[in-house]
Amino acid sequence: MQILKRLLRWILVLAFTGLLLGVAAIGVAYWLISPRLPSVAVLKDYHMQVPLRVLSADGKLIASFGETRRIPVAMGQVPDRLKHAVLAAEDASFYQHPGVDWHGIARASWHVLASGGDKGSGGSTITQQVARNFFLSPEKLYSRKLTEIFIALRMESELSKDQILELYLNKMFLGHRSYGVAAAASYYYGKTLDQLTVAECATLASTFQLPSLVNPLNSPKRMTARRNWVLGQMLENRFISKAEYDQAIEEPLDASPHEPAIEVDAPYLAEMVRLQVLDRLGNDALTEGYVVKTTVNSMRQQAAVDSVRAGLVEYDHRHGWRGPEAHQELAAEAGTDELERALAGYTDISGMQPGIVTQVSPTEASVYLANRDEVKLDLASVEWARPRIDDTRVGATPKSVATVLKRGDIIRVTRDEKGEWLLTQIPGVQGALVSLDPEDGSLQALVGGFNFLRSKFNRAVMAARQPGSSFKPFIYSAAFERGFTPASIVNDAPLALPDPSRPGGLWTPSNDDDKFDGPIRLREALVQSKNLVSVRLLDAIGVRFARDYATRFGFSLDSLPGNLSMALGTASVSPMSMARGFSVFANGGYLVTPYFISEIDDRDGKPVYQANPARACRTCAERLLDTRPPGPPPANASAAPGNTVATAGSAGSAPATSGSLAGVGDAVLPADAHGDSAHPPVLAPQVIEVRNDYLVTSLMQDVVKRGTGAAAAKLGRTDLAGKTGSTNDHRDAWFVGFNSNLVTSVWVGFDDFGSLGKGEFGAKAALPIWMSYMGTVLKDQAAGILPMPPGITTVQIDRSSGLPAGADDTNVMSEYFKVEDVDRLRNQANQQQEDQDQQHAYDIF
Repeated sequence: MQILKRLLRWILVLAFTGLLLGVAAIGVAYWLISPRLPSVAVLKDYHMQVPLRVLSADGKLIASFGETRRIPVAMGQVPDRLKHAVLAAEDASFYQHPGVDWHGIARASWHVLASGGDKGSGGSTITQQVARNFFLSPEKLYSRKLTEIFIALRMESELSKDQILELYLNKMFLGHRSYGVAAAASYYYGKTLDQLTVAECATLASTFQLPSLVNPLNSPKRMTARRNWVLGQMLENRFISKAEYDQAIEEPLDASPHEPAIEVDAPYLAEMVRLQVLDRLGNDALTEGYVVKTTVNSMRQQAAVDSVRAGLVEYDHRHGWRGPEAHQELAAEAGTDELERALAGYTDISGMQPGIVTQVSPTEASVYLANRDEVKLDLASVEWARPRIDDTRVGATPKSVATVLKRGDIIRVTRDEKGEWLLTQIPGVQGALVSLDPEDGSLQALVGGFNFLRSKFNRAVMAARQPGSSFKPFIYSAAFERGFTPASIVNDAPLALPDPSRPGGLWTPSNDDDKFDGPIRLREALVQSKNLVSVRLLDAIGVRFARDYATRFGFSLDSLPGNLSMALGTASVSPMSMARGFSVFANGGYLVTPYFISEIDDRDGKPVYQANPARACRTCAERLLDTRPPGPPPANASAAPGNTVATAGSAGSAPATSGSLAGVGDAVLPADAHGDSAHPPVLAPQVIEVRNDYLVTSLMQDVVKRGTGAAAAKLGRTDLAGKTGSTNDHRDAWFVGFNSNLVTSVWVGFDDFGSLGKGEFGAKAALPIWMSYMGTVLKDQAAGILPMPPGITTVQIDRSSGLPAGADDTNVMSEYFKVEDVDRLRNQANQQQEDQDQQHAYDIF
């Protein structure tokens, strides 16, 4: 008995000593480690990495940028069934323990001793997992585990249980780039948290343990077993009833990938936004949850995309069938596996689905699609496919399907408006469209090419192409500044000018139709797009003056040639810069800065940037009090319009430079107004007189009514003005047109500067795209016409001389003039009447 008491005493002494040594060891460890422990206070205001989202003006998703999927949620947004599922799976006693489960640690320690040092998993509470994920590496080291425990205890003393659980539910990786339960629910089920069933909650909770290996998509069998175990734990902990358990167990595992639904087809714009925001806000812009609101309207953007694609396909079909994309020899009994291997690597391009021809007869072809459907093409479906010979010639219309397609051909098919399948091909030609609000330069729609996946080159802002005759309105505006009028007579006749760089040492420009009309009024010359008149006009006013004058429309001096070829549109411009230039005509003479970001909000929805663009503001009180005469824009208006983003609370930023535009051309972010509604409007500089603007616009209205752009009259509107453009060898086709509410430029051409083919003028290749877009977006809208400004009058003129008509003249018409020009022209008419042999003052050559 004495021996037993003595033994018990020694056991108690040893146990107490061991306890003291353990406490001392923990104390020493804490003394050594505590200086290196991170402050958990940062978790009270921790910002999760959240992707950058880009929205249209009407709130639809254009793009999401970021390496992770994350949708942060507050604890109040997490339904009890999901919270209970996570607790049941990971830490059922979370709300009872002090942050560390000592029993779990004891079990894990015993496992290490029993296994000879195997550091198995287990023993970590939710608090410890949060500590590890925020502050520590995943290495299995004793020192790391001890540090984890100390951090967990500190967290429990400084944070509430709900705060810790909220961090856990938002931070943890749950597979497939999804971080946090909200992102996982969206990706696996396409649901918000409140829409999840009990079984789906248990599935998400099951993903916390091994998300890369055991998730609803990669390992459904293991996931089902794990989910059912979690449901059992929920039942055991009385988080759900037996009836809920029975129902959840029977629910199938129906997870599938759900990418965020892109609601607006604007990838070129999205890339412009990404580059701009990165340039202004730094790399954190992609992870700080910013929401960028653009100026683009989703309806207008879709109309632009549809119009460009339809127009390019129409052009492509006009120039014939180039043949299949590839050919694969098929065995006589080829099965679906062989067909799918042949189509591997081919994807849907703008609704053009890839397929392989499996059977062909004179009347029909069978096509197996990459999506495993099988469709039939009849003769009507391929009748457009005349064989292409060269740029200008195609063969005869096919009389048999077998003359177009062969078994094994890999082709593209698409559906028409009636849902019928048609043969098609990806166009080799490219195009771009830019649409601006001329009041403030806000971008309304932008298309940079046929398909972003095939070519990321943004032709809307990056292309440097020759505008051809669409540049002539700027030359005419310069001429009106120098005293010419719409009725001035200029000789449309052959011209030869010295040019050592050309064969024979002469430059001999001509009209597109190689015809000459002799003396012609400027209005008719622009309506008919007479090249020789433009050359003579430019020579009369001086290249230097015209070149400097053109910078008033936002063109850089370097982009403008210093010779008479400028009259034929040999400048280097983008569709964006042409839209900007024509905005001056549309808004009454003011140079606005194109921009496409209206607001940037932080993750909490608070604006950190709001655009305050310069406006035409013709009727604003500030404009009416502005007595400055029209003139060249500020020195930085052409090279680098707009200013950088200054985030809320910052002292401001330096002005943008052309080198910092990150490839987005003329479109930059305007000055930051910080949401100040009392901020006075910023006035765009007036660069041309309103009367000059009115005269040039009236000429371009006639271009649409009865000139090279007359096809646009089919839209049935009286407020449209514009100008076609074509270049040598038909390398570029343009149409730029507007009313007072909207300006749109369209360009069509090949990236390698190849010819579009004989007859492919701007009116044929570009104008139909412009008409399709403008007809859609202006439908049911009231006419937008600027009123006749003071100082403009209407005078009856002689059609032949362009001078004010006399009382006996019968060949007369009305023409617009500046009031100060009328008396001068009447005197000229009287003098001409006195001396019929006098040469007209404006017959230049």
